[in-house]
Amino acid sequence: MTQAEIKLCSLLLQEHFGEIVDKIGTHLIRTGSQPLRAIVHGTGTSLDQVKKALCVLIQHNLVTYQIHKRGIVEYEAHCSRILRILRYPRYIYTAKTLYSDTGELIVEELLLNGKMTMSAVVKKVADRLTETMEDGKTMDYAEVSSTFCRLADTHFVQRCPLVPDPPESAEAQPPPPAPTLSINEKDMYLVPKLNLIGKGKRRRSSDDDAAGEPRPKRPKQTAESKEPMPDDGIYWQANLDRFHQHFRDQSIVNAVANRMDQTSSEIVRTMLRMSEITTSSGAPFTQPLSSNEIFRSLPVGYNISKQVLDQYLTLLADDPLEFVGKSGDSGGGMYVINLHKALASLAMATLESIVQERFGSRCARIFRLVLRKKHLEQKQVEDFAMIPAKEAKDMLYKLLSENLISLQEIPKTPDHAPSRTFYLYTVNSLSAARMLLRRCYKSIANLIERRQFETRENKRLLEKSQRVEAILASMQATGAEEAQLQEIEEMITAPERQQLESLKRNVNKLDASEIQVDETIFVLESYAESTMKRS
Repeated sequence: MTQAEIKLCSLLLQEHFGEIVDKIGTHLIRTGSQPLRAIVHGTGTSLDQVKKALCVLIQHNLVTYQIHKRGIVEYEAHCSRILRILRYPRYIYTAKTLYSDTGELIVEELLLNGKMTMSAVVKKVADRLTETMEDGKTMDYAEVSSTFCRLADTHFVQRCPLVPDPPESAEAQPPPPAPTLSINEKDMYLVPKLNLIGKGKRRRSSDDDAAGEPRPKRPKQTAESKEPMPDDGIYWQANLDRFHQHFRDQSIVNAVANRMDQTSSEIVRTMLRMSEITTSSGAPFTQPLSSNEIFRSLPVGYNISKQVLDQYLTLLADDPLEFVGKSGDSGGGMYVINLHKALASLAMATLESIVQERFGSRCARIFRLVLRKKHLEQKQVEDFAMIPAKEAKDMLYKLLSENLISLQEIPKTPDHAPSRTFYLYTVNSLSAARMLLRRCYKSIANLIERRQFETRENKRLLEKSQRVEAILASMQATGAEEAQLQEIEEMITAPERQQLESLKRNVNKLDASEIQVDETIFVLESYAESTMKRS
């Protein structure tokens, strides 16, 4: 665990959950798994606050617990899961793209709350959608429930593990210090049969709430809400691995479109869509698909003949990048997508572009050359790259000092005498990817700190702007005259308005930069995970 990762985790926890949760989470990341008393002692926080912070972290799947043989429960924070908070906007936007506003709000609610029952999600989303609709229109629970079922069918949401029912023989035994959660894989996407009838409700304004409803009705309402729903105890969460699989597939499709053409990318998209559920997120290859199956699954209205499809598949299989491979001849030919090769190609393209941006096109040429040829001596680099010896030597040493390439010694004799030793330059792509990952984490931490600084510096102005907007909204609701509204707007002077615009522009740039750096992190992380699984 690097310092850059720990710092970024701390910033994310503080921004989303507050100081106490940040303190407990960061302590667990630094120390590893610890029991409750050790956390209280190590952080100097009260037992009650530590328990509440752990509840929040467990609710959001950022901390897990395990029972040791001596009956002690130890808690462990997962840095990789905390870093996923960076990607929350991307998960929500993906759900919106695939399943419209309803899917977006379902995923947003699950990410905000960690775990929720289906009935609670459906009601909350229906209420939120009703708020945005015109007067007289409401969102039906059945419509939201249908979108939730589609998200479960495509594995974007999944059930949380449950406490299994204890066997009858174990009734006399004392309960364990912490429950052991488990779930069958076949039940993870099984949607409970709920007959949710109703429509979303609008929130009453504070005046209506205060005066419009008689007091005796309130206890009755709370008593009714205590009745358990049919899905009580069945909790759902967003399946982040499935979102990552979608991001990976989109990256592969875009890469094929850039390298070849739109038709090739549509064929690859079809193959990936057919393998979405059958192929696990960590598999190196998709399931083999026949040419006939791919032809039948192409989008409706995509007018290409079977003969043209076969030509495209042959072209993709013969491509040097080897994104698509041929694994047999039955059914018109069996084809797979080599996911590991695709991720490796994307990661190497990322490395090359970073070298080019930082050190220029000549350094990128040398890096690309060493990457392709695997091992080269200094003289060979000079000859192949067609760069003068002095310049090539400077560039090689610059890349070496940045850990983007490494030097391998192969001695002819046991004494390692320099005159009898080959010095070969090579690229250790996995270590280079990890080094760049650390830099990306540091960059995002700097971006978050800069955004927080900008907001802090303009805190007074932001608060004033919010107050003015609130007054304007309330006056518009009561039907105020245009002159009165104009007078309220003039409370913010022209220089202040200019300052607000500048702040908004800067914060938007910082947010966009965070998302772009996270895209690079995703490619490098996926490649590192895929390489580790293969080895």
